[in-house]
Amino acid sequence: MKNLRVTALGAGVSGRSIALLASRLGHRVFVSEGGQIPEETLEMFRSNDIRFESGGHTDRAFECDIMVASSGFPPMSDVIARGRELGVRIVGELDFAMPHLRGRVLGITGSNGKTTTASLTGYLLKSLGHRVAVAGNIGNPISDIAGAELDFIVAELSSFQLHWASSISLAGAVVTNLAPDHLDWHGSYENYVRAKASILSFVERGGFSVIQERDAAALGDAGRSCRLSWGVGSDSDGIRLDSEGRSCCMRGRRLFGFGDTTLIGSHNMENVAMSLACVDLLGCDADKSRGALVSYEAPPHRCSLVLTRNGVRYIDDSKGTNIAASVAALSSIEGSKIVILGGRGKGEDYARLAGPLREFARWAVLMGEASGEIADALSSAGYVSYTTAGGMEEAVGIASGMALPGEVVLLSPACTSWDMYKNYGERGDHFAEIVRGLDGGEPHDES
Repeated sequence: MKNLRVTALGAGVSGRSIALLASRLGHRVFVSEGGQIPEETLEMFRSNDIRFESGGHTDRAFECDIMVASSGFPPMSDVIARGRELGVRIVGELDFAMPHLRGRVLGITGSNGKTTTASLTGYLLKSLGHRVAVAGNIGNPISDIAGAELDFIVAELSSFQLHWASSISLAGAVVTNLAPDHLDWHGSYENYVRAKASILSFVERGGFSVIQERDAAALGDAGRSCRLSWGVGSDSDGIRLDSEGRSCCMRGRRLFGFGDTTLIGSHNMENVAMSLACVDLLGCDADKSRGALVSYEAPPHRCSLVLTRNGVRYIDDSKGTNIAASVAALSSIEGSKIVILGGRGKGEDYARLAGPLREFARWAVLMGEASGEIADALSSAGYVSYTTAGGMEEAVGIASGMALPGEVVLLSPACTSWDMYKNYGERGDHFAEIVRGLDGGEPHDES
C-alpha cells in the first residue's frame, strides 16, 4: 500500500533510514525530532521531499496513518503515550522494514557479545561466497538494506528494537547471554528479559535458536534451542566448550579449537562457538568457514589489544558499558589486572564488582561521573584496592605506573561514556592514544 501518511519519530541514524525507506515506498513522510537536526540531515530530507520538525513533537506528528518509532523511544515517553491516547497506530523499525527484506534473516541479541557474534557470523558466511548484509543495532540500519537481493541478513537486535517488534520472521535466533542492562529504559529487569526472550517467538517453523544453557529458564525455553555450556560432558544435544581441551564440539563433532582464532578471552570463545553453530544450522559448511577465523578482526573496543609494552598488555574494552561485560572481561582474560572503571552509570549495583575485582584484579582505577558511587559501593563490599583519577590521562598514568611485567592494564568501564565522551568508541580511542604515547616515545611493542 502506497501513499500512507507516515511519521518517523527521531532523526538519528535509524530515524533517517526509516524516513528514507518510507519515501522510497511511496509514502508521505514527516519526521518529528525532539532535539535539533544536523544540517546535512535536513538537506537529505529536503532532497527527498520529506517534511520535518525539530525541538519537540507538535500535533502535526500525530496526523498520520502510522507512526514508526526508532529504537531510542521508550514506551513510557510522552510522545508515545500521546500517540496511544489519540489512537495512532505505532510500530517499531523492525515491523516496518522487515517485510521489505530479501534474504533469510538471522536475529542476534544478548546483553553482551552480540556485535562480535553478528559481525563474525556475517564474515564466515561471506567467506563461503554468500551475499550477506550485517545490519541492525551494529550501526547499519535494517531499513538501509530493504530491497537488496541477499542470501542472508545477520541482524543485531537490541532489546529496544525487540520491545517494539510484533510481526517479524527469522530463520534463526541467538541470545548470546543475559545480564541486567538498560533498566532505565525498560523499567525493570523482568521487562528487559521479556524483550530479549521475544526473539525466540519470531523463529519461523523449521528454524533454530542458540542460547546459553544457564539462560534457558529465564528465556522460557523448554528444550527447543541448541544450548551452549562449558564442560566436558556430552555434546550430543548442544554445544560444549572445553577449557582444558581448549576446543568446542557441537552435536558429536569438533567445531573449532581455541587456537583457530585470534580473539582474546573465554567469552569470545562463546561468541565464536555461537557463530559457527549458526553457520552450520543455516545449512552452510561450518568446517570450511572455520579457516576464515584466523583472518577475522573483531569490532574495535571489545577486548582489543592496543599493544604490549615492557611485558604489560594494554587492552581496550571500552564497549564494556555494564557490570556483566566488565566481569566477563576480568574473568576471561588471563593474567593479573589493573582495571580502569567508571563513566556515567546505568543505575546498577556496583558492589557486584567487588568479588570479581578481588579474584581477577590487583587494583582498580576509578574515573568519571560514577567514580564516587563505585568507590562507595566497593568500600561497602569490603574492597578498598582502588584509586580515583580525574580523567583518562591520569587513570592510564596510574595504571601503567603500577603494572608489572605479565600483568594487564584493562579499560573496561562498566559504565557508559556519555559523561566525558560522545560514545564508547571515542573513549577507547583516547585510551589507545594515551597508551601509545606513554613515556613520550615509541612503545616497546612485543605483540
